[in-house]
Amino acid sequence: MPKQTFEKSIQQLEEIVQELESGDLPLEKAIHRFEEGITLSKRCSKMLDETEKKISVLIRETDDTVSEKSFDTDIS
Repeated sequence: MPKQTFEKSIQQLEEIVQELESGDLPLEKAIHRFEEGITLSKRCSKMLDETEKKISVLIRETDDTVSEKSFDTDIS
């Protein structure tokens, strides 16, 4: 099975939220959809974490060379 894209996962999560917010689902179906939503939410969070780790910044040095630096999320 091909890996699901972030965008597709977010779309499915939004659909689940709309279904749950409508209040029209029977309790058992609502619980099942909620569990699916939690799984999708965790998947999206993991994909974002993995992407953040891959990000790097290209920096132009004063001598006009370009170097690569890891993206640092710590802002001190």
